[in-house]
Amino acid sequence: MRQTGSPIRREASQGATLKGLGLGKIGRERELEDTPAIRGMVRKVRHMVEIVGEEAAK
Repeated sequence: MRQTGSPIRREASQGATLKGLGLGKIGRERELEDTPAIRGMVRKVRHMVEIVGEEAAK
């Protein structure tokens, strides 16, 4: 997963969700386990992240 958007001028909870995902700066990437909790977090900030790698192919 790669962060593509900034949490500036967004709800504070969205910035906290990005930090929980291990992101925080545009362009930062993390490989995360596919769990319901992670999917929920990604859904909350889907406008600021993109899925890259093998998971994007599914």
